[in-house]
Amino acid sequence: MTIFSENINSDLQQCISKINADNIYLLTDSTTKNDCLPLLTSIEAIKNAHNITINSGDDNKNLTSLASVWEFLSKNHASRKSLLINLGGGMITDLGGFAASTFKRGIRYINIPTTLLAAIDAATGGKTGINFCGLKNEIGVINPAEYVIINVDFFRTLDQENLLSGYAEMMKHALISNKEHWRNILHFDLEAFRLECLKPLLKDSLHVKEAIVAKDPKEENIRKALNFGHTFGHAFESLSHKQGKPALHGYAVAWGILCELYLSHIKLNLPKDILSVYRQILKEHYGFYTINCKDYEPIFELMTHDKKNESSKINFTLLSNIGEIKINQSATKEEIFETLDFYREVAP
Repeated sequence: MTIFSENINSDLQQCISKINADNIYLLTDSTTKNDCLPLLTSIEAIKNAHNITINSGDDNKNLTSLASVWEFLSKNHASRKSLLINLGGGMITDLGGFAASTFKRGIRYINIPTTLLAAIDAATGGKTGINFCGLKNEIGVINPAEYVIINVDFFRTLDQENLLSGYAEMMKHALISNKEHWRNILHFDLEAFRLECLKPLLKDSLHVKEAIVAKDPKEENIRKALNFGHTFGHAFESLSHKQGKPALHGYAVAWGILCELYLSHIKLNLPKDILSVYRQILKEHYGFYTINCKDYEPIFELMTHDKKNESSKINFTLLSNIGEIKINQSATKEEIFETLDFYREVAP
């Protein structure tokens, strides 16, 4: 259940009271422990919570961090009736959700996303996991949180890059939704980034995701629509980490959307003006990750390891128009390389 909170203390207190846990554990990273946890200290229900802190950064969404959370829970007498509260960005909600879902075969958990990207992406929908062998979210389970509590006040500490990172996922939801939603997304002022104006767009975006997840919680069919932009996007993201120039997840998805809009254009006749408008958004606000011809093979190899693949084919979700979703699409290696040629041509 997703709650848009105006009073985080009151709403969290109510959620905890409904769960009636024997012990409460609160997971943060080194950043959210300092910047976000103080906002919750007046909540009576968590005054005696056991605090777990891991290092911040997506590089720490790994087996070592996961094991440290399991170890803390075990040594501090967590039971199947315990509750884990994940306070942080996508790294914390992904890893914390996976830790809760697997400890003693599953304990309940609450996500409190502290970034726009986590609110729109990692914290909602039930996907959990860690990175493994250089691949994004290679190990995980689908198991939704009891509650996801979203309070935009947490986003006020974010810099422009992290706000734009989250907005990329909102653009994806608009493109797979309808033309009115896409127009609303285009009219938002990305320079000013007023959170009060963002709230209704954020709610609309989450409604798109929640409606899709409700129809297909285990990603056997239409939920694959949410992967739009992510086949190229995850490859860009993994490449950036391998090259020592780590890109934010939302930026990688933004570049991936451009590539998959182009692939949609050449394979499904997606109108070219949609591609042109989107390219301009990237040029003005996101920029481009620099690649050369030598990166094509590594990008393709990363795509072959994508979790969405079936029968050795690289799986894409593509669009024939805004809101006209085509899942289970494939592309040849030549088409993928042509798309990378296009990406390099439009990057300034």
